[in-house]
Amino acid sequence: MSVDRWPGDTGSMTDTRTRLAHTSQLGPGTLEEVRALLDAAFEGDFSDEDFEHGLGGMHALVHEGGELVGHGSVVQRRVVHRGAALRTGYVEAVAVRADRRRRGVGAAVMAALETVVARAYVLGALSASEDGAALYAGRGWTVWAGRIGVLGPGGPERLPGEEGSTYVWVPPGGALLDPAGRLDFDWRDGDVL
Repeated sequence: MSVDRWPGDTGSMTDTRTRLAHTSQLGPGTLEEVRALLDAAFEGDFSDEDFEHGLGGMHALVHEGGELVGHGSVVQRRVVHRGAALRTGYVEAVAVRADRRRRGVGAAVMAALETVVARAYVLGALSASEDGAALYAGRGWTVWAGRIGVLGPGGPERLPGEEGSTYVWVPPGGALLDPAGRLDFDWRDGDVL
């Protein structure tokens, strides 16, 4: 699936194309471009586990003048809330090339990913860095006020370090959440969230 424009794309970027594709549709060269963008954007603080967490779902790729300038992905995770396992679109690996920040690239990435979340999931979630928090908040994502946990190998475990940086977005017709409740994310290797 290839899309030239997504809702929320301001059109202010010249010669810009936003493409949505599943990991299985990305060749090795594209994945190398994505990894290089992420390594540069996170200044070398993007691990192999971080990259792995962004694979297996849908990717939003923003190209400007034929060069990759923005990326994000959404992968399926299960989140237990009030006794129900919610099908959650978890946003990963959002990055914009340093010389293209504050020009609408991040908004184009998020608009594409939000479309996927709205069509396929009952909840969107992500863990925001301090640098990325304003982008998400400006798009209607909210900090989860309740507790955050993980369904670890030894059972449920609280993750207080993720509280205050985990954002959620409920698409129209999505999950009904208790804002004081707890969200328990499924386990994965490396950084849990």
